[in-house]
Amino acid sequence: MQRLSLLLILLFLASAPWAGGTRYEMRVDGLACPFCAYGVEKKLKAIEGTRNIEVDLDHGIVKVDMAEGRELTEEQMRQLFHDAGFTYRSMKKLPIAENGE
Repeated sequence: MQRLSLLLILLFLASAPWAGGTRYEMRVDGLACPFCAYGVEKKLKAIEGTRNIEVDLDHGIVKVDMAEGRELTEEQMRQLFHDAGFTYRSMKKLPIAENGE
């Protein structure tokens, strides 16, 4: 019975959403083609702590998941997109869970 209880507790803990960092969603003007997306992804991947990068060309949105304890700043993103030839508009931060929920 104790083993079953321990197993159930472990299963619950394994499925619980633990804090896993921050998702950044940035609005960017000028993203028009897959080559644009590739250039942005390459610059973002060079930043330590990036985990997932998504570029939505239709809506001009770039999403980046950062590891826990890592942050992106407005000024850093403004400069990154400027250097890549795009216009940074805004950024919002959202908490993410380890399991992506």
